[in-house]
Amino acid sequence: MIKIKFQDKELSVKEGTKVLDLIDDSLKTNYLICEINDLVKELNLELSSRHNNARIELFGLESLEATKAYETTLRYLISMAFNRLYPDLTIRFSYNVSRSIFCEINGLNQHISQIAERVEAEVKKIIENNLPITRITVNTEEALKIYKDFNHTDKEAILKYRPEKIVHVYECGGYYDYLHNYMAPTTGCIKSFKIKPFGHGIIIQYPRHELDGEIPHFNEEATYGKTLMKAYKWGLLTKTQTIVDVNKKLETMPRDFVQMCEAKHNKMLAELGDNIENDIANIKLIAIAGPSSSGKTTFCNRLRIELLSRGITPVMISMDDYYLTKAEIAKVQNKPLDELDLEHINTLDFELFNKNLFDLINGEEVTLPRYNFKTGKREPGEKLKIGVNQPIIIEGIHALNEKLTSSIPKYQKYKIFIAPQIEMNIDNHSPFSATDMRLIRRMVRDMQFRNSPVAETIKMWKSVRRGEFRWIYPHQEGVDFVFNSSLAYELSVFRTIALPELRKINITDPEFLIANRLIKLLKYFQPLEDLSVIPCNSLIREFIGGSCYKM
Repeated sequence: MIKIKFQDKELSVKEGTKVLDLIDDSLKTNYLICEINDLVKELNLELSSRHNNARIELFGLESLEATKAYETTLRYLISMAFNRLYPDLTIRFSYNVSRSIFCEINGLNQHISQIAERVEAEVKKIIENNLPITRITVNTEEALKIYKDFNHTDKEAILKYRPEKIVHVYECGGYYDYLHNYMAPTTGCIKSFKIKPFGHGIIIQYPRHELDGEIPHFNEEATYGKTLMKAYKWGLLTKTQTIVDVNKKLETMPRDFVQMCEAKHNKMLAELGDNIENDIANIKLIAIAGPSSSGKTTFCNRLRIELLSRGITPVMISMDDYYLTKAEIAKVQNKPLDELDLEHINTLDFELFNKNLFDLINGEEVTLPRYNFKTGKREPGEKLKIGVNQPIIIEGIHALNEKLTSSIPKYQKYKIFIAPQIEMNIDNHSPFSATDMRLIRRMVRDMQFRNSPVAETIKMWKSVRRGEFRWIYPHQEGVDFVFNSSLAYELSVFRTIALPELRKINITDPEFLIANRLIKLLKYFQPLEDLSVIPCNSLIREFIGGSCYKM
């Protein structure tokens, strides 16, 4: 017998008891994962002597990691339904607009609406049967046979790059698959989802932890969606849709591959330059925003050079210079100094900002403020007057917020949203998260230039994401241009820098869960060792160093 503390109760249980067995039958499907001494585990875990005196907590959709397990399990069930109904069709999942999943369907011979209805009905039937989902461990040869039997050729290919000799696979109702994340213990844990026909596939929506387990309203977000489609088509055209595709490019043509990816950015910048040049008589303000580690600094510099090549001489104004003092912020927010929300738009003197922009655009000379970060106060800065073909560029978390630039007519504003929109998968059933890509970028940058260990970056990431959802994403739709800052080769660069540091995080550290997830991803990439093939003006230089721009 072993002693445990389960949901604040002291229990003695037999070795081999599953965590799932400890839960009342009426509550079993309410939980998705557990934490054992702060380490995330699946509910089908069998307890052993090493868990003696362990503390076990259960988690449902209020937890980010439990929501990830929910979403992964839902993808598994949809894959299972397709295998039962349409075994000859190939499907590919990718993250899409409005916090949803897009399931691309290849080999169609029926109307998508009919397929969507049948798949939804089959998934509901699987859920109603409340089938157990069991993780099994096999060797590489056995995994290859399983993948071949289920026509998972993409999973066969990636095993070549897996350093371990054992492979985990999940079985449910005679179906075998692996989706690179924790899974719910039974199909009955999936209680709500939505499926709708969309383009050449189906959109899948699921509950989100940041919405207290509710499914978000679906907003098509046409501008953002078009950029995702462009990214998908580019990956299809250049054969860079999976990690295996990228590794093959690095093995056979590393220099050309890097230049090919950079050419994509060059093309987007040229398109952006054309758009601005064609309407430069109207455009007086260029506003740029994007989530953390999107590459905004390098992008602003490259856009400036692109415009200079067209006879357009933009000026940049820093929103940082419009910060209020902490005493002023405390008064506005009615909070003590140690509880201030320093990301809130009311930390900026947007009235002065609006006035300065309005006066500049209307030909007046303006003395700009300069924020002294040592004293925490604003001081008089440079005098500025702009002329013809001199749009103002602003960049920052609130740049797309109309409140910040309300004095400027909308037709005089050109808004740009920048973010990496990676359309690369681990395999067809396991899309790679652009959020994880940004986290890896930020870890590498913080290590290189801010003397900050990866654990610190991981620790603050939740707060960063909370600010993005509050201040950036609500203003992304309706922008004039979306710049996709991803580069297909970048994780092969970051792998060499990030992996050793991630492996230093101990299994008992609270950051281990995220670190382990990133390790499991990065280990599949072939490293790009020769960094000299990366141009000095590449956006990636912002994170690894060697940029020709002053950072």
